[in-house]
Amino acid sequence: MKLFEYPSKDARARVKDIIDRGLGFSKADYDNVQTFIDDVRTRGDEALVAYTQQFDSTSVTLDTLKVTDAEFEHALASVDSSFLDTLDRAIDQLTRFHAKQKQNAWIDTPRNGVMVGQLVRPVGAAGIYVPGAKGGKTPLVSSVLMGGIPAKVAGVPFIAVMTPPMETGEINPHILAAAAKTGITSVFKAGSAWAIAALAYGTRQVPKVDVIVGPGNIYVTLAKKIVAGTVGIDMIAGPSEILIIADHTADPEFVAADLLSQAEHDAMASAILVTDSRDLADRTADALERQLQALERQDTARQSIDHFGAILVVPDIETGIDLSNQLAPEHLELMVSNPFDYIDRIQNAGALFLGHYTPEPMGDYIAGPNHVLPTAGTARFSSALSVDHFIKKTSLIHYSRSAFDTEADDVIRLAEIEGLTAHANSVKIRK
Repeated sequence: MKLFEYPSKDARARVKDIIDRGLGFSKADYDNVQTFIDDVRTRGDEALVAYTQQFDSTSVTLDTLKVTDAEFEHALASVDSSFLDTLDRAIDQLTRFHAKQKQNAWIDTPRNGVMVGQLVRPVGAAGIYVPGAKGGKTPLVSSVLMGGIPAKVAGVPFIAVMTPPMETGEINPHILAAAAKTGITSVFKAGSAWAIAALAYGTRQVPKVDVIVGPGNIYVTLAKKIVAGTVGIDMIAGPSEILIIADHTADPEFVAADLLSQAEHDAMASAILVTDSRDLADRTADALERQLQALERQDTARQSIDHFGAILVVPDIETGIDLSNQLAPEHLELMVSNPFDYIDRIQNAGALFLGHYTPEPMGDYIAGPNHVLPTAGTARFSSALSVDHFIKKTSLIHYSRSAFDTEADDVIRLAEIEGLTAHANSVKIRK
């Protein structure tokens, strides 16, 4: 892993390369995704099944597109009981965290005769996209939980999961067990851009939803980008990121392992160590090379580390925090002797992990906060997936006659300045 003294010309160039790596889609990608979306809008379930048969499983038909009750029952019976216990723990802890995000409706009477307020209501339907890594052989169970639980807490009455099937035409039983435990009973065997299109526009079998959330490959991301506005989406997510700020108290083996935990995601992922200890920098570089050899996803992690990884040696931790705020990383670990002392200094980060025994994967699976986080510097202005993504707020306004009379002239004056005479007349006519 390349080591740089920061600030320096080479270090700044490396940081710029990481910031500028972008989503990496071509016009051909965009055109292909638009074709898939248009076809699903035109042919509905027939297009959905045709693409699923072409890319995932020839066993999926119009009659088997939706997961049946029997398939749910078989999945729950086939997974290990210890996995179900883990699910129960994760669901409980995620539910408790997201429950604290719920907002209540409110009403206020700020002036005589005036009432204002806000209604808080869930959307009517939500779609959760769950990627099918390696043909469904490595089920992304956490995507079910991270999308489904905040929707459930928000009170969304209908939730659909879209996920590509295995070659057998079945959904991995771990995904179905997670959906069942979360209280989701509508799961469809389709993935990629055509699944997003089905959720956005609806088909005979797949109901149209109001919000679509969940991670995916470049086709899924582009499809969400295209349908945004027709439906709400969580975010346009880029490759995964981790930035670790560490001092001499950090264990280089821990640091290396945490960097690789994100590098294995994607060749475009970034993994950065910022430290004021040259000794830690050197020892982490050695540990990373050694650990890399044992990884199943060694080739992917190697590409990530080579192209978008860096060890930056800074003069002090404060400089490292300033750099982190500039990068606005998805995941930020503070592996320093006194991490809580720096919380107020952190302005931009998707999620903040404090201390030597809080590796990023704890947040990925079971800690409680959501792991769907802003990437590519968007933590400067956006937040993790939450209950807020599944609600809408409606303003309430009421005026009595006397309150109307008190404020009418001000409204007329503002409307006339804007040249909106019909607005002004709407008030004048009541005077």
